[in-house]
Amino acid sequence: MARICEICGKGNQTGHSVSHSNVKTKRVFHANLQNIKINLNGTIKRAKVCTSCIKGNKIQKK
Repeated sequence: MARICEICGKGNQTGHSVSHSNVKTKRVFHANLQNIKINLNGTIKRAKVCTSCIKGNKIQKK
């Protein structure tokens, strides 16, 4: 399953790791996803949700 928030669609971002000698290599920044139970239209569902959606009250916990 993909690392994507099921509420807002936030996913991975790409960037560079920069060493002391300024050599750049590709790396991935993962979204901070948590597996929680949410109340979605009256049904309890387990979902991957980012922490900004949890803190911003965009979801209702079980």
